Parts: sequence; C-alpha cells; structure tokens
Amino acid sequence: MIMITRREHDLIGYKDVPKDAYYGIQTLRAIENFNICGVKLSSYPKFIKALTMVKWAAAKANNELGLLSSELTDAITKSCEELIDGKFHDQFPVDMIQGGAGTSTNMNVNEVIANRALEKLGYDKGEYDYCHPNNHVNLSQSTNDAYPTGIKIGLILMNEDLIESLKKLIASFRAKGVEFNDVLKMGRTQLQDAVPMTLGQEFEAWAANLEEEIERLNQNAKLFLEVNMGATAIGTGINSEPEYSGKCVSQLCEISGLNIVLAGNLIEATPDTGSYVMYSSAVKRLAIKLSKICNDLRLLSSGPRCGFNEINLPKMQPGSSIMPGKVNPVIPEVVNQVAYKVIGNDLTVTFAAEAGQLQLNVMEPVIVRSLFESMEMLINGMDTLKERCIDGITANVEHCKEMVLNSIGIVTAVNPTLGYEASSRIAKRALSENRSVYDLILEEGLLTKDKLDEILSPERMIKPRKFVEA
Repeated sequence: MIMITRREHDLIGYKDVPKDAYYGIQTLRAIENFNICGVKLSSYPKFIKALTMVKWAAAKANNELGLLSSELTDAITKSCEELIDGKFHDQFPVDMIQGGAGTSTNMNVNEVIANRALEKLGYDKGEYDYCHPNNHVNLSQSTNDAYPTGIKIGLILMNEDLIESLKKLIASFRAKGVEFNDVLKMGRTQLQDAVPMTLGQEFEAWAANLEEEIERLNQNAKLFLEVNMGATAIGTGINSEPEYSGKCVSQLCEISGLNIVLAGNLIEATPDTGSYVMYSSAVKRLAIKLSKICNDLRLLSSGPRCGFNEINLPKMQPGSSIMPGKVNPVIPEVVNQVAYKVIGNDLTVTFAAEAGQLQLNVMEPVIVRSLFESMEMLINGMDTLKERCIDGITANVEHCKEMVLNSIGIVTAVNPTLGYEASSRIAKRALSENRSVYDLILEEGLLTKDKLDEILSPERMIKPRKFVEA
C-alpha cells in the first residue's frame, strides 16, 4: 500500500509525515530516534490529560495578555478539551524514555493540538502558517517549564487512582479482620512461637499498616502543586511577559481544580527534582509493606500438610507441571515481584535526580517513566491482590487452635502467676519430653485446672489485663 503523506520541515530538514496523522515532523523524528522502552506516551492517559491542561492554561493566559487571538485561543482550547476527554490519544506515539529533556513529548502535544486546531479553523493538517506548534501552542513556554508542570499534574491524578486502589485493599483486609476475630492462633517472632493472638488481629494489623500510607502518599503528592510555569528555558522567563506566570497558574488552577502555586524562585525550581525523590520514596515504602504482607501470606498458607497451614488462599491455577495436586500462592508472588520493580524504579529516580546539571535536569523522562510505571504496577497489583486473594481467604480454625494448645509459647501467659523460673522449667521439660505445657503444669500441681483454664482463656491471652485490682 502507498502511504499518503504531507511534507513538513524543521531545522534539520524535510520529512514526509502520514497525511492523516495529527502529530508532525518532530514527533516523527522522535519515533525514529527513541525506540527504547516500547512504552508510549499514549499508555498514560492521565499524563496526556495533564500536559493538555498546561497548553490550555497557557493559551488562555496568552489571550489575556493580547498575545494570542481569540479565534486561535478558541480553536486551541477546544482541541485541548477533546484530548482531555480521551480523544486522539493514539496520536501520542513517542517513547516515554527519550533524550532532549522531554522536548519530544512536549512537541508531540504541541503538534497534535495545533493540527486539531487547524481542522477546527478550516485548514488542513500541516498548514502551520495559521496555527503553529511552536509559535502558537507553545507560546510563552519552554519544554523546561511545560513538561515538568505536566508531569506533576499527571502524578497528582495518578496518585488519586493509587489511593483508591489502596483504600479498597485496606477495606478487604479489615473485613477479614472482622471475619476472623475469634480465630485463636499463635503469634510468632523470628519465626519462633511467641504468644497467642487472633487471626483477626493479624489481618487488622495489616489493614492499619497500609492505612498509614494514604497520608504519606498524599503528603508527598502535595509537593507537586508547586510548578515553574513561566520559567521558560532556565527560570529567567525569557520570551514571556511579566504577568504571564501568574495568569497561567491561575488558569491552571481553574482548569485542573488543583491548588497549584508558582515556585518562589523559578531558576531554582527549573532543575529541581526533589519532589519526585520524595514521592518515589513514599511509593517504595508502600511497595515494601505490601511485599512484607505477601511474605506473611505465603508463610501462613504454606503446606498444606508440611507448613503453617493456618489460612487457605484461593486456588488460582495448577502449581506444577510435574507435581500433581500442587497449588502455589501465585498472587502474593506476583505482588512481591511488583514490589521489587518499584524498589528498582526508586533507585532509578534517585540516580536520575542526582544527574541534574546546572540549570536543567535532562533525565526527567526516565523519572516520569519510572514513577508512572511504579504507580500503574502497584494499582494493578493491589487490585489483583484484593480480588484474587484477600477476598477469598479462609481460615483453618481448628488447626490454628490446636497449634496454640500444643505450643510452648502459652507458658508466657502463666509467667505472671508462676514466675519466670518455674515457667522456664516447665518450658524446658515440655520441649525435652515432647509434652504439653498444659499437662505439665497440672502434673506438677502448680495450678488447678480451673485456674489454668482461666489464665489460658483466649480473651485473657490476646489483650492487656489488670493483675492488681484497685
């Protein structure tokens, strides 16, 4: 088939762009130059939406300043509205990882908006005399202020999705905490028997552990509200009017619904990537906690005959091509792997943030790719963990209780009554003679059966109690 094209030019020369494409020559060059990670800008609709908000705000500010005609402003803003609504997202084919500090991404957005605006004005794509990607859509901007501002708004939008998935997972753990409230089991420290608790307490602890991360994520996401719009190339504001920054940020607040503020020092803010480092650390912290919980789930469900076997994870798929009957904890396993990837991405963010030089950090593309990938994987991982694992967990109630009764650990419950020396002697005998603590206490006549049963009652072993009455 013969591709119908249109001829476009830039400072490098001329190229033939597909006639129906909304992107232009600079996007085409980026496609050719950066076949790197294979993940395109089109993979992240929230990022496209955020970058488009920046262009919309800039157009409105330029119009207020008399720099952009009302006709062009109307065409550009209406094109932005369409992109925000999810249209034409297939027109963003640039690789997320690219050289040029994000210029290819910025120009991809500029070209799509310009060509869609041209159609609205009654012209053909590529007739840039009437609406130009640089002269009009990128007016008063540089990649160095528009791109990071888009990144920050995109991350705020993605953070909302991340929090929503996290809240659903927490609710699932909490529901299991209620369901297993009366299931007595053995707590463990250093993988050794410790003291009794309930399975409900264990699940509720996981819920509380994850709930802390909501505040941490939101707290760090607030750092993204400070932007450098109007900084243009290096923070001096060259090629923008004095009132532009304030007007653009005001428009951006209205369009996004966010309390965006202008950085106090634009030269400082332009190369600064500290907010990415802080937020990435919060994402990593969530990943680490999820991985630890998944480790616990795999331990508690191990067996079924030769492991802990306290809980049953939903059976998702056969576990072996050679061992009949084997079923593996595949959902916790995959979430563990998500966590490892997030931890690796955090290191990438760290190195990329450190690599900034003088008035710009050119490594922002790998920072944004790493953060968006981590958030997307965590969202998918948490949704999968909730729906295909936590919601379907069941408890082996009698087995849990039996392990408590047979454990040496229950000697801790009688320690306040018998004293440490007697309790240690009983524990040592129980281990060496393979006897139960319960039977040995009765055998030695240290306590009556009624008193021992009272001390070892579940409600006395799983929470604090008064030893001296007032």
